[in-house]
Amino acid sequence: MNTEEVTCVPFLETEDIYKSFNHVQALRGVSVNAFGGEVLAIVGDNGAGKSTLIKILSGVLQPDRGTIRIEGKEYKKLTPRKAAESGVSTVYQDLALGNTMNVAANLFLGSEIAKAGILQKRMMCREAERLLQNLDIHIPDVSMPVAELSGGQRQGVAVARLVHKGGKILIFDEPTAAMGLNESNAVLKLIKKLAAEGFAVIVISHNLPQVFHISDRICVMRQGRVIKELMTENTTMDEVVAMITGASTTA
Repeated sequence: MNTEEVTCVPFLETEDIYKSFNHVQALRGVSVNAFGGEVLAIVGDNGAGKSTLIKILSGVLQPDRGTIRIEGKEYKKLTPRKAAESGVSTVYQDLALGNTMNVAANLFLGSEIAKAGILQKRMMCREAERLLQNLDIHIPDVSMPVAELSGGQRQGVAVARLVHKGGKILIFDEPTAAMGLNESNAVLKLIKKLAAEGFAVIVISHNLPQVFHISDRICVMRQGRVIKELMTENTTMDEVVAMITGASTTA
């Protein structure tokens, strides 16, 4: 991360976010910040509250109480539309792509280019090629059905679609799950490139070697709370594991 490129004011802030499901307290006063130009990794064991937090940021769930700020604007809750309009976009593990549609059609889904009611497919293909090239996403033919792409390429299409729709903060939920080494490396390279271009990037991952490879900051969650936020370069994997599990770092 180039510290000169990171804005002083967080693009996204949460303050004292609480969320319960019946008698289960999923989040207990979670406060985190995400800045443009950095990768923030959120780590924690199953049940730590990571997925609940991400669903609140993407508008799928509403918090019981707390505050969300996006570019200084305050919200008590978000809807998926409001989150998207505010620039918050989430890439889930299933990617939500149309497998039978080609790459260009997926990129322009919901914002197709048409004249007199006729889809401008060539123009959409040219724009898709330009966008993918700018993001350094290598797909040989944008007229290919998405089902024929590799896992890494599919991840690239999902990211490009969100960037095209105006996403400013990109949230990745286990971005390399079930991918091979080469595909994982391509996705990690893309994530680092997005941060270098000024996007605020949040990554949810259980893969600590990857977290240490791509992140600038690490937020450790346990039992619905933020235990610690650390600069990646100032900590070790053993220390983070100890925080995740609740074990003593001196044991």
